[in-house]
Amino acid sequence: MDYERSFITVLLGVLVALLATACGGGVDGGGGAGGSSSTSAPALSVTNAPPTHLPLAPNATAVAIDFGIIGVPNMPFVSVTVCAPGTAQCQTIDHVMVDTGSWGLRVFASQLPSSLALPQQKDGKGNLLAECMQFFDGYTWGSVRLGDVQIAGEKAASLPIQVIDPGYSATPSDCSSVGASRNTPTALAANGVLGIGVFKDDCGWNCAQQAVPATYYGCVGTSCTSIAVAEELQVANPIPYFATDNNGSILMLPAVGSNGAASLGGQLVFGIGTQSNNGLGRAQVIGVSPSNGTFTTVQNGTTYPDSIMDSGSTGLFFQTSTLPTCASPNNAYYCPASTEQLSAVIEGVNGVTSAVSFDVGDATELSQTYPGEEVMPLLAGPVFVASAVFDWGLPFFYGRNVYVAVEQQSTPGGTGPYVAY
Repeated sequence: MDYERSFITVLLGVLVALLATACGGGVDGGGGAGGSSSTSAPALSVTNAPPTHLPLAPNATAVAIDFGIIGVPNMPFVSVTVCAPGTAQCQTIDHVMVDTGSWGLRVFASQLPSSLALPQQKDGKGNLLAECMQFFDGYTWGSVRLGDVQIAGEKAASLPIQVIDPGYSATPSDCSSVGASRNTPTALAANGVLGIGVFKDDCGWNCAQQAVPATYYGCVGTSCTSIAVAEELQVANPIPYFATDNNGSILMLPAVGSNGAASLGGQLVFGIGTQSNNGLGRAQVIGVSPSNGTFTTVQNGTTYPDSIMDSGSTGLFFQTSTLPTCASPNNAYYCPASTEQLSAVIEGVNGVTSAVSFDVGDATELSQTYPGEEVMPLLAGPVFVASAVFDWGLPFFYGRNVYVAVEQQSTPGGTGPYVAY
């Protein structure tokens, strides 16, 4: 959606260059941010390492970081089952990317059998709805459909999802002009996107009040017109629509050495403080803006007021003059002469601060030294992000339990939206 609401996936155009050398908006009100007191913590690099050896509970599903669709590093995948509402006609889709920086399930029409008839979402005037989902460097286009979404033992009934299909109607020009088409699994580097960020739907109040260009459309035949869409009809984050464990999630990934790994397994656990396996414990609650989901990062004297926690980004992305950018074709990333040990302070809108340490390596050297490694914790770069953005991508998640609390939902850490770790 518009920049104010969706910070989804820096990765898509970024990793094309790296692979060449590796070979291998507007928002509804919502509740206040979690927590209330100002606290600080010592610098940390690994916290809350998840117990990956334990069997999966009914509210948890396995996460894999592996070769995936085209071998893009640092992409967390899960399997998602989509059913025709109220039926046993279902399809399980693997390698759906877990994205804490967006909201809503998006799957490809090519991944759904023709026998799986998902009804199309309509607005109050009978318009058949379609959506253009904007990424940093491109878009997905397709119809909005209703499906029962099942992940582990959780189910969201008749959830609006985007079915990505370049053959649906005619892609509006204001959509196709926003960047590259990501309308195939290869172009997206995944079989879909599971957006489980802090908001309930993917555009919110802004799209409900007015027609936002390159967002929602009403379609008749091959003609699609930009329209306003009520929030309850928009593509939705499935978590708040689960019957239980519906206030947030925890992405649990084990720590990994600086040399990376060929693959990694973890868990996505639903609910915060609802079961014995999802307690908040001593995690620090970082309140985020209820209007756009951001917080503040201060790094080396620079303040980044539009910071985000985004598992859908393949590196830590921020603009700084202290790190050299790699030579082309890897100029999406930084290439310091040796691994740089850096620190930053994360500041929540609730006054909580947290000191964090992280390392940045030479992306070109890493890709040449460890070809085929899909887990690369030292990736960082400047590409696509504005100067006010610090994108804490997947390398931040390694060795941590990262909590995401959904807006307006009650949790032991306060009412969402917030992130915690």
